[in-house]
Amino acid sequence: MDFKEVLEYYSRQKVKDEIAYYCKNRWVAIEGLERDGKRTFIRYTRRRTPLIISDSDDVSLTLNRFRFFKPRTIYASINCYRRLRSKEDVDQPSNIAESTPIWDVDASLESWEYAVKASEIIIDFLDKEGVNHSVYLKWSGRGIHIHIHEKAFSEDILKKHNPLDVAFSIVEYTLKRTKDHLVKLAEKAPRTEERPLRIENKIDIKRVFTAPLSLHRQLNLCCVCFKPNDINNFSPEWANIENPRHNSSWRKYEEGEGDRLAEKALAEVGGYDGWREAPRRSRRVMVKARVPVKTTTEASTYRKVGRFQVMGLLQAARYYIVKGNIEKAKSFGLNRAIFYAWAKRYARDRLTKIARRPKIKAADAQIDKPTCEQIGNEIAYLSPRGWFAIGRTEQLPEDYDRQIAKRIGSAAILYKDAWEASIKYLSRFSRDILLDQQRFYKEAYVPVRDRFHILVKTMMKDKKEKT
Repeated sequence: MDFKEVLEYYSRQKVKDEIAYYCKNRWVAIEGLERDGKRTFIRYTRRRTPLIISDSDDVSLTLNRFRFFKPRTIYASINCYRRLRSKEDVDQPSNIAESTPIWDVDASLESWEYAVKASEIIIDFLDKEGVNHSVYLKWSGRGIHIHIHEKAFSEDILKKHNPLDVAFSIVEYTLKRTKDHLVKLAEKAPRTEERPLRIENKIDIKRVFTAPLSLHRQLNLCCVCFKPNDINNFSPEWANIENPRHNSSWRKYEEGEGDRLAEKALAEVGGYDGWREAPRRSRRVMVKARVPVKTTTEASTYRKVGRFQVMGLLQAARYYIVKGNIEKAKSFGLNRAIFYAWAKRYARDRLTKIARRPKIKAADAQIDKPTCEQIGNEIAYLSPRGWFAIGRTEQLPEDYDRQIAKRIGSAAILYKDAWEASIKYLSRFSRDILLDQQRFYKEAYVPVRDRFHILVKTMMKDKKEKT
C-alpha cells in the first residue's frame, strides 16, 4: 500500500471511530519511515507534548501532520492517564488512572493456530478466576493480544494499588500458573527462527500495543478484535483490509470482575518491577519452547485436548450411539460444544438453566423458523436442511471436521483413535445417562474433560494388548 491508500483506509468512519475510542486518554504512537527507510516511532508533537487522539477527526489530522514520515500503524499505551499535557505527565505514577492487562502471544501466519491454542489456555484460566465478560482478543497480523478491559477493576482496588501494579501482577501471575501448559504447546509449534511461538509479559510503563483496526506495520492486514466465545471460529482472514471481521463488543466490561484475581496476583507478584524504587524481583515469565525439544515417546504421544473439542467429540459420539447417523452426529457435537461454551462464558446461572436457547448473533446461513429434535430430555434446534443450528447459523459436518477433528489431530492424537475411544467410553454408560442432559454432562463429560488424552492412551493400549 502506498501512503495515499493508507490515508484512504484510515478515512473510513468505522476505522476512525474504533481507533479514537480505544486511544482516548492513552499516549499514542504512530509508526512511519525515515528517509533511509528505517522504522521510526513518533510519540510526541513538535512541541514535545505527548501525542494523543481524542476523537475521530484526530486520526486523519495526526496522519496528515506527520505525512513526511509516511505513517502506517497506530499504537496506544497500556495506561490511561488523567492528563497528557506535557512530557513529564507520562512519567508520573500518580497520573496513571487505569492500566490494561495484556498478554502478548507472538507467532506467525504459519503458526496462527498455536497462537489461538495458547490464548485458549490463558482465557480458560481467567474464566476459572471469574474474569470473562471483560476479556477480548486482538489479532494484530502476526500474533494475538489478550486484553482484560481496564475498567474491569473497581475504584476500591485502584485506590489501594497503582493500576500498573495491578496490570503487571495479573499478567505475570497468569503466566506462572499456565506456564507448564504453554511450554508444552510451544514445543509442538512450528520451529521458525523468525517468529517462534512466544508468550510474554511485556507490561511496561511506556509500552504500547496496536489500536483496533490499525494497519499492520508490514503486512496488508488490520488489527481485528473478537470476544472469547468466538475464538474457535477465528481465522486470519478476518484481518482482510477490504472487509475486516471486527467485533466492537471489545468495549464491553463488567466493573469489579477482575478484583479477586487482582488481589491474588498482587499478593504473590507484588506489583510492577520497573518502578525506579522497586526492589529487585525474579525475572518475568516468558514462555517459549524448551531447548532441546523432547523427542516423541509413547508418554508424549497423547497430549491434552481442549475442553471445547472434548465436549464436541463426546456429544457427537453420544448422538451416534443413540441415533446412528454419523453426519448428523458431527453437526450435533459441534452444536452442543458451541452451546456449552456460550453458557460457560455468558449465562449467569450457568448449567442450571442451560435448557434456554442462547440468543447468538446471526451469521452467514439463511435459516427460517427452525424446527427441533429431541435427544432424551434435551431439545436442539434444526435448520430447514436438517442440520443443527444456533441462531441463524448451521453447524455442518465439515465445520465439525475443522473445529473438532482437526484440532484433536493437532494434539498428536489420531482422530480415529479419539473417536473409537469415545464410543467405547460412552458405551459403558446406561442409556438413561446418555439421554439425560445433566447426567451426561456431570457423569460422562466432567470426569474426563481434562484427562481425555489419558483415556485415549489407556484404551488404545488395551486394544493393542488384546490383539
